[in-house]
Amino acid sequence: HVQQDESYIEASTSPELSPVTDHVSIGNDMLMERYVTVSSDIYNIVLSSRGAAIKSVSFIDYKETNKPDSPNFYLLNNDNFSHYSFKVNFTDGINVPSDIVYNLVNQTDDKIYLSNGSLHLDFVAEYDGFIVTKTYIFSSDNYHFDLIIDIKNTNISHYSGKYNLSLTTPWTPDVKSDFYSFLGPLTFDGNKLREDKPNRLENNPVIFRDFVWSGFTDKYFLQALKPQSSVEQVLIHYQPGFIENRFTSNSFVLLPQQNMTFEHVAFIGPKKLEYLAASDSQFEEAIHFGFFHFLAKPLFDVLRFFYGFLNNYGFAIILLTVCIKLIFWPLTHKSYKSMQGMQKLQPEMKRLKEKYADDKQRLNQEMMAFYRDNKVNPLGGCLPILIQIPVFFALYKVLLDSIELRHAPFMLWITDLSAKDPLYITPIIMGASMFLQQKLTPTNLDPTQEKVMLMMPVIFTFLFLNFPAGLVIYWLVNNLLTILQQ
Repeated sequence: HVQQDESYIEASTSPELSPVTDHVSIGNDMLMERYVTVSSDIYNIVLSSRGAAIKSVSFIDYKETNKPDSPNFYLLNNDNFSHYSFKVNFTDGINVPSDIVYNLVNQTDDKIYLSNGSLHLDFVAEYDGFIVTKTYIFSSDNYHFDLIIDIKNTNISHYSGKYNLSLTTPWTPDVKSDFYSFLGPLTFDGNKLREDKPNRLENNPVIFRDFVWSGFTDKYFLQALKPQSSVEQVLIHYQPGFIENRFTSNSFVLLPQQNMTFEHVAFIGPKKLEYLAASDSQFEEAIHFGFFHFLAKPLFDVLRFFYGFLNNYGFAIILLTVCIKLIFWPLTHKSYKSMQGMQKLQPEMKRLKEKYADDKQRLNQEMMAFYRDNKVNPLGGCLPILIQIPVFFALYKVLLDSIELRHAPFMLWITDLSAKDPLYITPIIMGASMFLQQKLTPTNLDPTQEKVMLMMPVIFTFLFLNFPAGLVIYWLVNNLLTILQQ
């Protein structure tokens, strides 16, 4: 099934999409598997000699929780070989399986600490007359790394085949994602991000033929790969226990003693702008705030700027909320004046409605004349508020998805702005401020409608009980400033 964009294909029936089997090599002894740990000040990466694949990745600066004794956060942590990431195999004539055991030729230590500069790890394996070399180039100070795959034909005959690289992320249908944030495969096609919901992939695999990079994201972290050349497509599909982004090359021919090289840039790390943009690979496009991104991006930049000298994201949120309120102060003032004016005219408007109750057309004419004579715009109270809504939604998305707020403390009992208020104090105060704000707001509603509207603070209070504390602080401060203006 081909979508309007020909680079995007839902592959539900094509026979070429049968899963690549992880063959067990003849004579491959599981005891030969060796683990090599590459550590720096920011990460720990464990590679296995089986497949020269990545077994686990954890981060030094990011913990599982915000408690002092919390262990490092693991983005990948696999014991099952089928879940290892960055596995490579060759098919369609050159049949080199993904589970062959490689020899690490340039390192003898099983634990390597990378204090500065870069590190080259060369894994080499020979299988059925082919020599495969996988070279990882890690840097000590960022989450990018280069991956170079080289295959050489030492046979006396030529062979044709295809190259496959698998980016693997453990996933089962019962995984619960954040309702407000995307969890799943993410692909950047050069113009926009393409999100594929995991629960659709079991029956509807997806192929991208024209793309920059592809990977898997959760709310705060990303695993992605950008092929530098020779890759025809990426297939994204579900296999029992994991989701695979499989990068496949065009068919190629290797003459005797000839080799072919495939180069990639990879990223495994937090979705923080400076980390994503550290290489010229457009991974920073993974930070996207949805429909109002064009507004959210500058708000995000301002929030980070305020944090630069306040060193507290809670106070940065408050300062940003104050700035937004000041910008919209004249519009809000005009809105309140308009509503107040409409409220003063309510008795005369009620008289007109009673007088022309049986003649709707005449009533509309009289009402318009009445508005014109009194220089009142019936929409004057709504339009200024409507103009502000996109900004509120944009800031809402920034505060919800920014990794900067993950485990970021504010003060007192609020030790994590990305988690709910553990004592529910701020949501309750927010609900009370919303109630007071409604009582102060001029209204043209009838008594029944007013009673219904008074239920809104109760509904919002319950809604905000489980919202991140950073969002609640924003809403509370905005309510308090609105009350001040009223």
